[in-house]
Amino acid sequence: MDVDSTLITGEVIEMLAEHAGTRAEVAAVTERAMRGEIDFAESLRARVATLTGVPATALAEVLQRVELSPGASALVARAREHGATVGLVSGGFAEVVNPLAALLGISHVRANSLEIADGRLTGRVLGPVVDRAAKAAALLEWAGQLGVDPAATVAVGDGANDLDMLAAAGLGVAYRAKPVVAAAADVSIEVPRLDVVAGLLRW
Repeated sequence: MDVDSTLITGEVIEMLAEHAGTRAEVAAVTERAMRGEIDFAESLRARVATLTGVPATALAEVLQRVELSPGASALVARAREHGATVGLVSGGFAEVVNPLAALLGISHVRANSLEIADGRLTGRVLGPVVDRAAKAAALLEWAGQLGVDPAATVAVGDGANDLDMLAAAGLGVAYRAKPVVAAAADVSIEVPRLDVVAGLLRW
């Protein structure tokens, strides 16, 4: 599943942007990217560039403020009970996603990494950006590693960056999603509880 606005209630990059005084600017670009109006990788680099000079300690502060979506822990627990493996794929940042994954006992994680130098963010992302193609690739890669038929996979997300992943999964679930995503998914959930997904699977 996706992380920002899916596993968690907010957008980490916007929370980081508060420390740079660029939240409104970043939020506007995030909204356009999630609606599929602009290229995700390009938009991510532009948003991260506004974070240049933010102290790396801001990451820990943001992590303290992150809230799991209602039902997130319950969904992960139910998945485990039924022998399913949970993975997180995020266009957000490993510095926040990895601790969340550890908290929930999730070992399959893919996210972007922020470059840090002299204790501050440089405004750059390290390595290839985790975009919509990379999210779908992660789902299929993990399914292959686990010996799971892609038709038996489930993907959950809310933004245009999740479209390829939702299409690649056996069941693509739009969670409180942008219209373009809700229209493309196999099923759309508007109830603000992530464990509703378990009900779809009759768990």
